[in-house]
Amino acid sequence: MYKIEDLEIDTKKIHKMKKNIKKRVLILHGWQGSKEGHWQRHLQKQLEEDNFEVAFPDLPDMNNPNLTDWMYHLDFHIQTFIPDIIVCHSLANILWFHYVNEGKMKYELDKLMLVSPVSPLCKIKEISSFFPYSVPTNLKTKNKIMASSDNDPYINIQELHELSNKLAIGLKILEGAGHINEQSGYGNLSCAYDWLAY
Repeated sequence: MYKIEDLEIDTKKIHKMKKNIKKRVLILHGWQGSKEGHWQRHLQKQLEEDNFEVAFPDLPDMNNPNLTDWMYHLDFHIQTFIPDIIVCHSLANILWFHYVNEGKMKYELDKLMLVSPVSPLCKIKEISSFFPYSVPTNLKTKNKIMASSDNDPYINIQELHELSNKLAIGLKILEGAGHINEQSGYGNLSCAYDWLAY
């Protein structure tokens, strides 16, 4: 009879094996896209270097997006790429809310990251088809986190806390980070990679 203490377990080898198991990451940009210099572009490169399989599609008409078109493209990538992890920025958060609210997501993600969501009271004409929205009761994920800032021009701090509470999601507030994009100095968001990769 073998005893567990008689077994030699190479924990370093196990950790290396786990790191080499590919996860599929779908990155979704917001209104007007995530250009070079945006933290999502930097995150894509980091994940690919670490053996993650990454899809970062350009959603159609990013300057004047239509919810129906974006939902169609999201559904296409869910069905064909079958991501384990999704990273949303800005309007992509609202896209995800609509997607799960309509019951289109048929499985649970391993991880979901929501960054810089937009207020449900948003009145911007170019993105009006996305509003209003209902806060989902189920984000269809095992692990989730939300990040924003205390001076985001598209949502105030009270709305952030209300949204966090309704979603039952952890909230990380960055000080003075604006909409957490290249304009506010976030070409790299190291905490995003750290949370996703480990």
